[in-house]
Amino acid sequence: MIKTVGERTFCMVKPNSYQDGNTGGILSMIEKAGFQIVAMKLVKITKYTAQKFYEIHKERPFYDELCDFMSSDKVVALILEKDNAVADLRDLMGDTNPENAEEGTIRSKFGKDIGENATHGSDSIDNAKIESRFFFSELEIYDED
Repeated sequence: MIKTVGERTFCMVKPNSYQDGNTGGILSMIEKAGFQIVAMKLVKITKYTAQKFYEIHKERPFYDELCDFMSSDKVVALILEKDNAVADLRDLMGDTNPENAEEGTIRSKFGKDIGENATHGSDSIDNAKIESRFFFSELEIYDED
């Protein structure tokens, strides 16, 4: 058994990446970057679930389009662990707009545009906990103990 150490973050492979068969490539990049997958599941979220998950963006003009997109097909929800996980995942994903993402990042390789940018990653440790608990029950979140 691998003992986990470090910080945890939440990641989601978005519908466009799942539809295009890029889930394996994204997971490979994540693992090669030193992340350990603590929990993972394939989920088809409803529009209501997407609205709840992205509620923080409710007042933004892209909210409805984002919720429609996120509920358009399956997503892969992940809890990842590594020292400095939140910042390292955001670096690995690259800029929100794939056109501006640094070469070799997930979004530069798999993102289509700013809306279909391949992955979601938590922006803080606190949000990582909230987002992880949104998708995973206590039984699915494994601790080191």
